[in-house]
Amino acid sequence: MASSRLLRSFQRLLTSSLFFLCAALTFLAFFSIKPKPHYGPAIQPNPSDVWFDLFAKEFNTQKIKIGLVNIDDGLKSVYDAYGLAETVSVDFQPVSKEKKWDDFFPEWIDEEQKWGAPQCPEIPMPRLENYLGLDVIVARVPCGGDEGATEKEGIRDVWRLQVNLVVANLAVANGFVKKPAESERPVYVVFIGSCGPMQEIFRCDDLLTRIGDHWVYKPELKKLKHKMVMPVGSCQIAPPFAETGQEVWKKLLAFSTGTYNQSAYERVAYVTVLHSSEAYVCGALALAQSINQTKSTKDLVLLHDSSITPKSLRGLRAAGWKTRLIEPIRNPYARKGSYNEWNYSKLRVWELTDYDKVIFIDSDIIVLKKMDSFFYYPQLSASANDKMLFNSGILVIEPSTCMFKDLMSKTYKLTSYNGGDQGFLNEAFTWWHRLPSKLNHLKVFQGKGNKNHEIPADIYSIHLLGWKPWMCYSDYDCNWDMLPRQIFASDSAHRRWWRVYEAMPKKLQKYCGLTRQMDARIRKWRGIAKRANLSDGHWKIKARDPRQRLLI
Repeated sequence: MASSRLLRSFQRLLTSSLFFLCAALTFLAFFSIKPKPHYGPAIQPNPSDVWFDLFAKEFNTQKIKIGLVNIDDGLKSVYDAYGLAETVSVDFQPVSKEKKWDDFFPEWIDEEQKWGAPQCPEIPMPRLENYLGLDVIVARVPCGGDEGATEKEGIRDVWRLQVNLVVANLAVANGFVKKPAESERPVYVVFIGSCGPMQEIFRCDDLLTRIGDHWVYKPELKKLKHKMVMPVGSCQIAPPFAETGQEVWKKLLAFSTGTYNQSAYERVAYVTVLHSSEAYVCGALALAQSINQTKSTKDLVLLHDSSITPKSLRGLRAAGWKTRLIEPIRNPYARKGSYNEWNYSKLRVWELTDYDKVIFIDSDIIVLKKMDSFFYYPQLSASANDKMLFNSGILVIEPSTCMFKDLMSKTYKLTSYNGGDQGFLNEAFTWWHRLPSKLNHLKVFQGKGNKNHEIPADIYSIHLLGWKPWMCYSDYDCNWDMLPRQIFASDSAHRRWWRVYEAMPKKLQKYCGLTRQMDARIRKWRGIAKRANLSDGHWKIKARDPRQRLLI
């Protein structure tokens, strides 16, 4: 009994000792270990904990010169107190609050400069010569304020654009050293803000790290400079496609890329996408034929899903397309079975990272003039569609794995205004460069000044809106049969497409046959137009298309 009591006493003593030992260790740990700082909006971070250490090796621990953009005195004092950095606040005049986003993306501009060069609204920049020798540029980037974006919209904010452009111009000015010879020196950029910088200007490929609300970049300066010599937004066309200024543009481009020959972008391609059905196989064949007729030697790449049969793929390859199988991407906002259910598959173009640049072209377009020179435009370049919105039928894109991932992460966040890829991309790329309207000529006639719906003679392509030519008779544009579709009707555009068809090898023309359903639809609406006695009188045309007798 005595031994049992002694054992129990020993156990109680051991338990008590362990309890007090644990308590003591916890107390010591709490007061001796420095907690990891929280970089919330109310607490300013220590620069060394966020990005300073990343640059120590680059600058050999020498005193770093930091330019501060849109940074308050409180954060400046934090950097000054660090001791190893010299800071300078970059002074510039804020853009006028009267300037709205629409001012930089006008619905129409004088592309030919017949009445003088169109002017862009001013976005004040700092005197760059006053801020040379910077190693790092730190900027607090706004996210749009009260008039900015919601989770369903892209950010369209002029003040945000100005901050990004100030930083970009400072980086370029400090990265290129003219003496003793034209060379580059590393310049780093740190953005502070939950939404980060504008990805249209600062590429995700140049992002070194992100810690909380701090985004650290080492920009590829030649590509950044290329963007900075472009007009701001879409208020102007780049000079080589206006009537004057070609030599000026060539000099600027040569300086920004290091060369003005095609070797600057050797890996380029024209790209189209087919998904969901084979309805546009014929269009893709005609597109390839039309590009080849311009004597372009660039690669032709066609992305397709499993809906395209082996037979059709053989024809597409014979036309010149390099075909690649893709997994289609569903539009999260489309109804099941709708025409736009899988049109987010266009995002797969960003996965073509074996190319530096691509020009995406919808397969309901034919090319009339050589487009190779447009590979010099940066991402994202497009023709205007409506005010600040672009048409996604022809796009200049720079493939990038991180850009693809970023776009995919936004498919459920950004709402498409038209339910398709065009609406989504306009929210993902709110800042874009204007391509000439002649490059992507939309076949639509809404005014009264062109009664016969003739297309211009000097355009680069025709974007065939409405019923497609291969879905009608070769000698009859069936868009005339429906009043709402007559804005898309054009005998001259119809003839131009069929001219491309006639130049295709006979073995490829068979992919453009009429099905019984297509022929029945044409006859149905011709009958309706005849009974309505439509004034254009196209229903009187006696179609002689031989495909009527060879229905598939």
